[in-house]
Amino acid sequence: MIVTGIRLFNRDCGKGGEGIDDLPAVLHVAIPATMQHIDYQLETARSQVYRYTAILEKAANDPHMRAELQPYMLKEALYNIRQYEVFLQIILSDIITGAQEVEMMTKQLGAHLEQLKMTIKSKTAVPTSQVFPIFIALSTLWTSLQDETIVVGVLSNLFTHIQPFLGAHELYFPERAMQRHLNGATVKTDVCRMKEHMEDRVNVADFRKLEWLFPETTANFDKLLIQYRGFCAYTFAATDGLLLPGNPAIGILKYKEKYYTFNSKDAAYSFAENPEHYIDIVREKAKKNTELIQLLELHQQFETLIPYSQMRDADKHYIKPITKCESSTQTDTHILPPTIVRSYEWNEWELRRKAIKLANLHQKVTHSVQTDLSHLRRENCSQVYPPKDTSTQSMREDSTGVPRPQIYLAGLRGGKSEITDEVKVNLTRAVDET
Repeated sequence: MIVTGIRLFNRDCGKGGEGIDDLPAVLHVAIPATMQHIDYQLETARSQVYRYTAILEKAANDPHMRAELQPYMLKEALYNIRQYEVFLQIILSDIITGAQEVEMMTKQLGAHLEQLKMTIKSKTAVPTSQVFPIFIALSTLWTSLQDETIVVGVLSNLFTHIQPFLGAHELYFPERAMQRHLNGATVKTDVCRMKEHMEDRVNVADFRKLEWLFPETTANFDKLLIQYRGFCAYTFAATDGLLLPGNPAIGILKYKEKYYTFNSKDAAYSFAENPEHYIDIVREKAKKNTELIQLLELHQQFETLIPYSQMRDADKHYIKPITKCESSTQTDTHILPPTIVRSYEWNEWELRRKAIKLANLHQKVTHSVQTDLSHLRRENCSQVYPPKDTSTQSMREDSTGVPRPQIYLAGLRGGKSEITDEVKVNLTRAVDET
């Protein structure tokens, strides 16, 4: 970090720092160009939104046009282009935040460089305690500028990748067909719709059980979390899915710790008569068109459809990724005295060997020796068990034998006579003779 700070200082003085890009100048050119491109696309998307809305309002009052137009597809296109508008607003907001950070870091970078110049001037030697902290601060700021460059590049790539979604609308709704349906219709912007009903306010006296909030009587009025991303809940429910922006100046309804805006006073009165009915209609519509869950921020109403592993915080709409960072720790060497047990054995068989060794020692016989110098010190005696007669008995084997039969036959081959004379001789010994 110190080397980086030194190179940045030399680069500013014109004495070195070759190969280091001028990041502030690069960002001051890239950020406005990206913002201008996004603003142009955002205006194009909003123009398309206003035209879709005007056609849907005209079709709501013309049954023949409704049958010819197929409002379902047009509403799907309206939801898509509204979501595209939200994405562009998020990207633009991030780039604006990055531009503010870059401006602040550029001023700090210039201030540190001027401080270094005033500290060093033409001195031959400068204490390190004075310049090293400034060099480290320079390096940190330069690293932050590099990070901002990467962020701007990522946002630009993201914007480039979502641009084709806007071009797909030309395939389904050509310009000629749009102009034909727009004949006789008034295209109004969101700002114009708000100005039309700016003076129409809800009379709080008409509602005793409901709480209404107004800009002049509510602190942090602009920071209230409006339901359905600020769109009119009554118009969406009554017209089967038409998105019209709500006007906070009419009055914000606080119902069950949630805030709702409406595009007109009549819509606010109608919704206040039975809020649960219209909330249920919006929920059922979102079940049929799941893209509305993301567009209208209905995540809390559909928490039962979220996997349990993702339900980390019910108050947050999105599961934020785990932020990783590099960290290092350093500890002193040998803070506590060593507690190493030299006799510790982890091997089970070594413990068994020691146990057997101890068991063998208990079985050994002790011998005593007496010398001329030690015989007067003590008497040595030993005790033994008296001898005794012992006997053992072993098993004796005994057996008996029976006489073997010995019987012989003679004359079986015949002789001179025709009749065979057979002689049987029994030579088997008697049992008592064996």
